[in-house]
Formats: sequence, C-alpha cells, structure tokens
Amino acid sequence: MSPETNTRILFVDDDPNILAAMHRNLRKHFALDLAADGNAALELFKTKGPYAVIVADMSMPVMNGVELLEAVHACSPDTVRIMLTGNADQHTASEAVNRGNVFRFLSKPCTPEALSATLDISLKQYELITTEKALLNKTLNGSLQVLTDILAMLDAEAFGQAQLRRMVARELAIKLGIGSTWDVEIAALLAEIGIVTLPPVVREKLRSRQSLTINERQLVERIPEFSSRLLASIPRLETVAQAVFYQNKNFDGSGFPVDDICRTEIPIGARVLRVVHDLVKMHNKGTSVDDIVGALKAGPERYDPTVVREVSASVSVLHVKRGAAAGMRSVSLAELAPGYVLLSDIVTAEAEGAVVLCVGTTVNATQLQRLRNFASLNPVVEPIAVDIPPLAQLESRKVYIG
Repeated sequence: MSPETNTRILFVDDDPNILAAMHRNLRKHFALDLAADGNAALELFKTKGPYAVIVADMSMPVMNGVELLEAVHACSPDTVRIMLTGNADQHTASEAVNRGNVFRFLSKPCTPEALSATLDISLKQYELITTEKALLNKTLNGSLQVLTDILAMLDAEAFGQAQLRRMVARELAIKLGIGSTWDVEIAALLAEIGIVTLPPVVREKLRSRQSLTINERQLVERIPEFSSRLLASIPRLETVAQAVFYQNKNFDGSGFPVDDICRTEIPIGARVLRVVHDLVKMHNKGTSVDDIVGALKAGPERYDPTVVREVSASVSVLHVKRGAAAGMRSVSLAELAPGYVLLSDIVTAEAEGAVVLCVGTTVNATQLQRLRNFASLNPVVEPIAVDIPPLAQLESRKVYIG
C-alpha cells in the first residue's frame, strides 16, 4: 500500500468496554479513532475525515448502525463500511446492504484476529476504490481536454461561443438549484463538438455563413446526435451525452430527436441548453436583456418556463462592467498572460469580427498559445480589456514564446 493512501479507521460502539478492547488490540497495527455513538462518528467525519474504513455496531441508541452507515455512504461514499452485530438476522442484513452498502458483516463476539484480517481486506478495498477513481478522473479530464482542444483549434469562434454558453448555463443551473452544475457546464461547452465529424467544406460554409444544400443542412441538424455519440463513449458522461442529444428538443416535444419525450421528461440539462443557445444568439445580435427575456417567454412551446423564469438574473453574466474591476487594464496580445480575465471579447480584425475568446474568460497558458498562433494568421483587435487579479501578477512577468 502506497504511503499516500489513507489508512485511517473509525470504530463506533456504544459499549465503552468494547471500545477500550478494540483500542488496546488494534492501535499498534492500525490508525484508529473511536466514537461512542452515530452523532459523534459523523462529527469526526466532518472534522477529521475522510476515513478509509468504518466499523459500526448495529444496536446503538438514537442512531443504529444501518442509519449511521447510510449517512456515511452519503457524505463519504468511498469509505468502506463494516457492520458489527450480534443479531445478524435476514432483515438486518438486508437493511445494511440496501441502505448502508455494507462491505462485510462481523458477528459479536469477534476475535481480534478476525477483525484484524477484515480490516486489512477493507483497507485494500479502499485503496482499490480510490485508485480506480483517480485513474478514471484522469481519463475523464484528459478526454475532455482533448475535445475542448480540438474544438478550439478547429473553430476558435465556435469555442468562444461555447465558453459563453458555459458561463450562462452555470448561472442558470445555480439559480435552478441543480446540485452539481458540472454536467450542465460540460454539456454547454461541448454541445457542438459533433461539428468535427462534418466534411471540411460544410464546416467552412458554416464558419463563413454561406448557404447550405439540403443534404448539408440535414448533416448540420444532426450535430446534437454526433456530439452525443462522441461524449457517450467517455466514462461518466452519460448524463452530459443525454443533455446534448436533446438540446434542440422543444418543450412541447417537437424538434430533434423525433420521439415521445416532452416537457419535464426532457433532461433538465437539455432544457437549460435549449434556452442558453437562443439566449446567447440573441445577445450576440445586441438584443437587450428585457427583449431576450420577452422573446423567451413568448415561446412556451419551445422553452421550459421554469428555466426562463431565471433568465433575468442569470443573463447578467453576459454584461461584465468594463472598467469596474480593480485591476482593469488595456493590454496588447503580446502582454496578455495566463490568469488575466477578459473584460471584452477578443475578436478578429476583419469587418465583421468573429469572437475568438469571449468576455469573462480567465486565460490559461494553452489558450494563450493557441490565440497567438491563431492571430499570426488572423489578426485580432487590440488593445484587449482585461482584469489582472493579484495572483496573475507573477504570471504576467513570465515570457511566452509565440
């Protein structure tokens, strides 16, 4: 077991004699903490957690072992849970498995040797769980980075708009009380990643806003499907893929895809994307907030009214007050550095400038390098309005080769 692995164990029992015996028998071999009841155990999780393993007695006052392990599963799902009971009947076992996700049962009285062997197995199980989780997270983050890199390189303007949609989607998700905004944000960022599957001639027509043939338009209409397929192949992105697949589905059930799903049966992420897509499009045309809200409310067959109700408060993210930030400066592209926050869009210098990076973006090193590569072929408008937070001051002194 690697030295960085968490090996801490929490033992919970309302009998002080059992706690004393466990401490005496196990303290030389395990990093052990003790708690006399469920509430004390949960407090230890808050102040000293997480624990690799918890061993809980079944019969305790106020909060029994099943209730405690259920609460631990909710607050620390990786912790391996062991039930210690003198009443291992079928009902107790069923409750423990279904509610507490118990890994092992131990019957009282339990010898120190049997308990020690079980704890060794449980610590190995915890290491397996956390190692696999870390590997999966690296794979997931790496896959997402590759997809965003592809989108940014293929179409800088589309990437800028995707970042804008992500900002608005996050604000809407927060207002709607969605527990984790991560799925909605990633769905908004990669909603149109399927564009990479289109023939180059079609991508170029889209970029230059040329007319499409019927067959080309049919391909474009299937971008949500292509995007969803790409995302569905990545672990843990099933919810994101569903939201992306239904992003053009109207609230009344019309639109793509053609099926019987409608209203609140449509994934909430898709209902947010449906609003965000049109909201950002109207904003880019210079439409005021009041007019945007009015247009969205006028389309109850297209948009979820619950989402639309939160638009007024969320759309403010699109209107960053230039000059309001303490570190506001106008810089050239050569002076732009990681950590700077854009107070205006970076657009190409052509007559109808295309958005390369959108307002509100915190520039990172990868984006900066790409931006300079892009600008070497397609000049951008300078100077650029930015906010320079204190932590970005040191980064601004570094030299970046274009």
